[in-house]
Amino acid sequence: MSAYIIEGKKISDQIRVEMKEEVAGLQGRGVVPGLAVVLVGDDPASKVYVGSKEKACQQLGIYSEVHRLPGDASEESLLALIQKLNEQSSINGILVQLPLPKHINEKAVIDAISVEKDVDGFHPESVGNLTIGDDSLLPCTPAGVIELIKRSGVDIAGKHAVVIGRSNIVGKPVAMLLLRENATVTICHSRTANMEELAKQADILVVAIGKPEAIDSKYVKPGAVVIDVGINRLPSGKLVGDVHYEDCLETAGYITPVPGGVGPMTITMLMKNTITAAKRANGIEV
Repeated sequence: MSAYIIEGKKISDQIRVEMKEEVAGLQGRGVVPGLAVVLVGDDPASKVYVGSKEKACQQLGIYSEVHRLPGDASEESLLALIQKLNEQSSINGILVQLPLPKHINEKAVIDAISVEKDVDGFHPESVGNLTIGDDSLLPCTPAGVIELIKRSGVDIAGKHAVVIGRSNIVGKPVAMLLLRENATVTICHSRTANMEELAKQADILVVAIGKPEAIDSKYVKPGAVVIDVGINRLPSGKLVGDVHYEDCLETAGYITPVPGGVGPMTITMLMKNTITAAKRANGIEV
């Protein structure tokens, strides 16, 4: 039997309908959530992402500003802009589009964003809060992964979750969020000796390694939930994930496609973080 396909676009649209109502309710109380996106240079992929974020804000009724700086802008000018946005009451969320040009220290920029406005969830304090289980704005892609699993009717508690990949952006935070949902979590990476054997024990398998179609059905326990965070372009131009989708379709119980799986959730969770930050800034219960 073929796996149940987890349609990220459908789930993302559903969440956006809920958020649109929530934003309308906040506007009725005089609160307009605001997001500022900062783009340095003219990386084509970054431009596309920024455009999608602007569009999502318009759809939901969120106020948005886009600050475009030239590729040779100094680190000082970027930090000064962040400081200004930290102090601007109409802005609840600040997102600096990564990657940044080589001459700018990415860590210094992330650290400069006020933790209350850190809608990417990358600030060290946000990461610390996530680790100890305190309230924080959650990193968007990992939070999107959890929503996809839950809204597909899968109970995470008590399940064995295996995460392949240990990046700060996806692997580590998604492992923490699965732990928060009471899964038993194993993290595998490039130095893991018996990865195939470990992956095959997973009730929930999350893959984020950036290698096209590296994980096939040999790694998948029959009936497992397979979440593919990867997005890679093959020489042919075709977009594929880190999981060999066709090969795993018959073995998995649930699977996300690429494109159309985890991807649509990232910007949706960014909007959710902006709304949460606006509520907190105005003393409204989250």
